[in-house]
Amino acid sequence: MNSKNYLTPDEIALSTIKTGIKKINRPYIKQFILGILAGAFIAFAAEGSNVSAYGLWAKPETYGLGKAMAGAIFGTGLMLVLLAGGDLFTGNTLIFMSVLERKVKLSDMLKNWLFVYLGNFVGSLLISYMIVKSGQLHMGNNMLAGTTIKIASYKVSLSFTSALFLGIMCNWLVCLAVWMAYGAKDFAGKILAILFPIWLFITSGFEHSVANMYYISAGILAKSNPHYAEASHLTQEALNALNWKSFIVNNLIPVTLGNIIGGAVFVGAVYWFLYLKKSKSEVNSEEKTAKSNS
Repeated sequence: MNSKNYLTPDEIALSTIKTGIKKINRPYIKQFILGILAGAFIAFAAEGSNVSAYGLWAKPETYGLGKAMAGAIFGTGLMLVLLAGGDLFTGNTLIFMSVLERKVKLSDMLKNWLFVYLGNFVGSLLISYMIVKSGQLHMGNNMLAGTTIKIASYKVSLSFTSALFLGIMCNWLVCLAVWMAYGAKDFAGKILAILFPIWLFITSGFEHSVANMYYISAGILAKSNPHYAEASHLTQEALNALNWKSFIVNNLIPVTLGNIIGGAVFVGAVYWFLYLKKSKSEVNSEEKTAKSNS
């Protein structure tokens, strides 16, 4: 290991393998509770980003600025997950590296994904419920509520293909943020490593399955208030189309699949191949060395 305050990519790869092993060896109840915490942290980031930008989203000329503002706030969620303690399904797709390295069984990885995913869902719903019941969505004469509903409606109206590719690009960036955070040795470095990729994914409008557990569930809960529904200026048809079934089928399933591809393949598998997979010549060289030493 080097003496600098960061790890090189090949060192990050080894650290990621160790982290994956540690995650799957936790008792299932701890995996689930850590998932609840992470879901709540991401939900806090999602609602905070909405508050910071809902006024800017109302006008086309300030819409991009609003996305950038939301992105700057949203990174707080992953900072809380990685620094305070939590397990996020999207980041845990990197456990696939440990599977490729044959340090973790595929079945154990899938069990971890399941418990953490369910925990993320519970944590997100908890914050959604409290936000709606707290009256926070009254902000701006119910404008925040209307924006929350419109965001949810947009997300459940995406085609399967759009949601899939937006999910891939999202978790490619999220896992790069996790990857770089693993490589930083101090809190300041980890915060900076997280901030910019997350800022980029939110500003770009990519789709994150766990964030959507808040964005869409909050919209579904909010639309039950007639004043909130009116503030959304959506048609009754669009409001009816926003429901738990459309949430899961139209968004959560394709986005989750995209997130798995983006994290497990485009980050985990690629970096495993680059930094951990040994070529035939390397294997032959190691075998010759072992024979000569014996």
